[in-house]
Parts: sequence; structure tokens; C-alpha cells
Amino acid sequence: MTNRTVLVMLDPADEVRSSVLELLTIGRALGRVEAVTLEAPSVEALAQLGAHGVETVHQAELPAELRGDARHLSAVVAEVLAAAVRRTDADVVLAPSTFAAKEAVALAGRALGAGVIIDAAGVAEDDEGRIVGTKRVFAGAWDTSSRVTTDVAVLTVRANAVVPQPAEAAVATEVEGFAVEVGAALPTVTSRTEKERDADRPTLEEAAIVVAGGRGTEGDFGPVQDFADALGAAVGASRDAVFEGWFDRYVGQTGVTVAPRLYVGAGISGAPHHRGGMQASQVIVAVNNDPEAPIFEICDFAVVGDLADVLPQAAEVIRAHKAAR
Repeated sequence: MTNRTVLVMLDPADEVRSSVLELLTIGRALGRVEAVTLEAPSVEALAQLGAHGVETVHQAELPAELRGDARHLSAVVAEVLAAAVRRTDADVVLAPSTFAAKEAVALAGRALGAGVIIDAAGVAEDDEGRIVGTKRVFAGAWDTSSRVTTDVAVLTVRANAVVPQPAEAAVATEVEGFAVEVGAALPTVTSRTEKERDADRPTLEEAAIVVAGGRGTEGDFGPVQDFADALGAAVGASRDAVFEGWFDRYVGQTGVTVAPRLYVGAGISGAPHHRGGMQASQVIVAVNNDPEAPIFEICDFAVVGDLADVLPQAAEVIRAHKAAR
């Protein structure tokens, strides 16, 4: 491990999400980890950060005229990241692979003259000490490695790249403010609609386990949701199922791209559009009553059968196994 500084971008949530804890785990393998945030971390968040080896959190002090949603515009976040890198002389910036973070990271990378890698599946250093980001491309069909040759490397990393691990010893975390000047002309936020998160399920983008339903559900997502609850999984759908009005979020090239440790597709044929959004999953299980379904070509485990019969039985066995532990 070289003597480099790794700056991890925090989200504004009171609780540090699993995807950020993964970044801290990756960062500790590369150097000394620090964090940057736009909002004051809660006491609980500071405790989590300290447990994962973060001694310093750099909190941006933005101009007074920036209020509310305007504080989190991509251009503003990019200015914060660039200022934090210059302040800390950081060598690496790691951010979650959300749509907002990708845009902010790209803008920050341009301002810093940094090498930018989006949607990395892994981060390491080569024999020369350069940062290398691995990616799955072409709908998960190819694995690639990209080496950053600039002084600063900026990466967004997909959720579930590693299993989060606390540091060997917890540290005391201090918050240091730093002033950020926002020089760019900013758009005005005219309206914003928040969607309530299901507190009982992980978010689709970050979930380690995803269960998705397709046309084979015939509109009844009950077995899919019950099976997901037994696993502690997020729930998604195919694009066709969403277009039919059966569910609200779909996995695919133009929808949500996921790479969980376990992906279960129920009643999904496996069209190229859907495969492009989930083929990078570590383990793929498919349940379909058509033995010729294309999804069976890429899955690790195939179950030929009616999902309305298979999923309830599987959920029952999983719950019984958990109860016996």
C-alpha cells in the first residue's frame, strides 16, 4: 500500500449506506482514507466512519445563497469534490455509482485534469502503483481493466464490489469545515418530488440480493415480493412488466443496472435489454416454465417451473432454515 490519500464522497443520509462502507473498505487497501460531505454528519454516522478508519471528514461550507436542493446540484457537488481534492492533495476519489454521483464526478474530473472511471466493479493498484479500475462492459459479456495515468484518479464504484469490513481498530473522527466558492452559473430547482423508500427492503441499486419478476407473473407480484422478503432482497421487474403497470421499477439497459451478489429472475425470458441490466450479477438464478427461455443461457442455476409454485416453496424453506439457525 502506498502513502496516498483516498477521498470518499458521502451521501447526505444520516446513516452511512453499505455502498459507502464498501468504498471505505476499498480505500483502506489503497492508502489513508478521508471523507468529504456537503452536510454535517450525524453522531451515528461519525461512529460508523470511525469504525471504518476515517479520521477526518471535510465538510463543505457553501455560499449562503445556495439553499435546499440547490446545494446538491451536480455542478455544486463537483466544485466541492475538486476543492476537497486540492485541499487534501488526494490521489484518489471514490464515489457511489449513482446517476447524480456519476455526473458530479465527471465534472470534477474535468476540473482536476483527472482520469475518470465510471461504474468500476473493482479498484486496485498495479505493480507501478497506478490505480486500476476493472469494469464489466457489453452487458456484462467482457471484463476490462483501465489504468489511470494521471496524478489523480476519480472513480465511481458499483455497489457489491466488496464486502464492507471495519478497520482493525476504530479511530476518533473529526469534522473540518472548508469554504467552497461556486463560480459556475447554476440552474434553478423549480420543483422536486421525493419518493418514499421502503424501509423494510434495501434499495434496488445497492441491494446484495435482487429478486425480479417479469411477464410470467401475469401481474401478480405477490410470490416475488414474499420470496424477496424471505431473502431480505430488493424487488425489481422486467421492462415489459413495468410497461404493463404491474410494478414501478425495471432492471435493464434503460432502467436500473444492478450487480448484486445474487440475482433471481422469476418469469423473465431474458431479452437482451434485461440482460444488459443484470448480467454482471455474481450468481444468477432463473425460474421460468419455458425450458428454452434465453435467460437459461446465462444463469448459474435454472429452475424450470411455474414461479407461483416454486417461489412460495423456496420462501418456506428459507424461513425454516433461518428459524433453525
